[in-house]
Amino acid sequence: MKTILNLEEWGIFLFCIFLFSRLPFAWWWFPALLLLPDIGMLGYLVNPKIGALTYNLLHHRAIAAIVAAYALWSGKANWQLAAIILFAHISMDRALGYGLKYEDSFAHTHLGIIGKHKTEN
Repeated sequence: MKTILNLEEWGIFLFCIFLFSRLPFAWWWFPALLLLPDIGMLGYLVNPKIGALTYNLLHHRAIAAIVAAYALWSGKANWQLAAIILFAHISMDRALGYGLKYEDSFAHTHLGIIGKHKTEN
């Protein structure tokens, strides 16, 4: 099941690349903006609770869907780009094992423990 879910995430990521190719932006915008949603990690400078809130805000598919709905409604290419970047980044993160964060620590995600705190099963 884990492999199927991982393939699904990479499929969404590739679909985002296709959607991006339909927008009127130079190719380099995609890689330049791909890690921008990680700015949500700055909340961890305050404390883990704020960090989880700010990180999850920029890594939640419902937020990306709201941005996408507005982008489609308005027809504005900049908002379409933002939606595509959000979905691409979220899918890339999930495929690499990074999930939404719990309030106790950055390493505690909905996909399990990540980083040096991970224990082998």
